[in-house]
Amino acid sequence: MSDRVDEYIASLFARDDDVLAALREAADREGLPPISISAVTGRLLQILLSAIGATRVLEVGTLGGYSAIWMARALPEAGRVVTIEVDERHAEFARRYFARAGLEARIDLRIGRALDVLPAFDGERFDAIFLDADKEPLPTYFDWALRLLRPGGLLIADNALWGGRVLDPETADEGTKGVREFNQRMASDDRVRGTIVPVGDGLAVGVVN
Repeated sequence: MSDRVDEYIASLFARDDDVLAALREAADREGLPPISISAVTGRLLQILLSAIGATRVLEVGTLGGYSAIWMARALPEAGRVVTIEVDERHAEFARRYFARAGLEARIDLRIGRALDVLPAFDGERFDAIFLDADKEPLPTYFDWALRLLRPGGLLIADNALWGGRVLDPETADEGTKGVREFNQRMASDDRVRGTIVPVGDGLAVGVVN
């Protein structure tokens, strides 16, 4: 999506409020990686969650908490976003902004490596899972997502186009291979009906059968 189109859509549907704008500014100032989703993607996440009546969401990759705030705001008062972050500094930053947004009770932040934390949820069910973390384990995250999602639940992953690297057959680093395999499985696994929405860096979206 071109910057002008993105700006136009954001101006209509996805304006950052004071909390989200302050979060972005502080994240830049404090040196967090500039890899949060766009506001347009945040709005799309809200629409998807609202469409299925989501009350319980799992996020892999909190970073500064920007996407968790967008998603938590789409849930009913009793809804919960459970979000996993490996970096304690990022987690502490996110907690500050969850509090500023008045969402402490609606967001449950777990610290740890996702592959170590996910088994704690075995046997539970989520309405949606949003993957926005390291790319090498994406195929394993895919398996966990299908294990944890209810029928009709949403499997969503950011960076499905990976800056165009998935299109280049000569690019074969581990991250790119992880994204390619995830996309291929989203396309071919009979347990999920999926596609890639060309918003931001590509948002893979699938519905579990």
